Amino acid sequence: MTLIDAELAHDLAPTGVLRASINLGNPVLAQGTPDEPSGVTVELAREVAARLALPVQFICFDAARKSYAAMADGRADLCFLAVDPDREKEVAFTPPYVHIEGVYAAPVDSEFVSADDVDRDGVRIGVKKGSAYDLYLSRTLRHATVVRGDEGVDVFHAETLDVAAGIRQPVTAHVARRSELRLLEPAFMTIWQAMGTTKERRPRTTQFLSELVTELVASRFVAEALRRSGQDPALAAPTPV
Repeated sequence: MTLIDAELAHDLAPTGVLRASINLGNPVLAQGTPDEPSGVTVELAREVAARLALPVQFICFDAARKSYAAMADGRADLCFLAVDPDREKEVAFTPPYVHIEGVYAAPVDSEFVSADDVDRDGVRIGVKKGSAYDLYLSRTLRHATVVRGDEGVDVFHAETLDVAAGIRQPVTAHVARRSELRLLEPAFMTIWQAMGTTKERRPRTTQFLSELVTELVASRFVAEALRRSGQDPALAAPTPV
């Protein structure tokens, strides 16, 4: 490595190992087990480490809030999270590498015609605590109430709520197994996933990460990593103009 790269590597990974926080709770981004994680975020972390000639360690969690806390507490150097104004207070995000959608599921006999009908007085929505859609709905809903649990669909069933919120892919799979449920269209939000590190890092470090993500999106590295992990390559973020 050049002197500049060595300084950058030390700034990003002061322990000498790139510690990457991985959210196994989002099946689009990561799969496998804590001992053998896989998926697009794992491949991205490996690429960052390779560019800086660093070993990589994966620290895996089952929820985004736990993945975020690990980096905020100094237990991880790199995270993969949805971009959100609340998180941007602490996280220096790269451009997005993936976009996914937040959708609702509701009983087939419910009065909701579309996702736009959900924000009504008395409506209770099940969400995964600390998820991107929890943060978004908590900030934007004017009438409906958010009810938090380990998973949106789980708290929806456990407390007989009106609507479940979640990421399109697992919610769609859940609805396919439950004839009493249906998806509400359109998606209520687009969730932009980005790589991030703490804002205490030097500007050159965050610039390196941003430039690398831009390169890996443009070269179809991200799309191919999605394909290899059984996800839709079209979920790769658009190449920045």
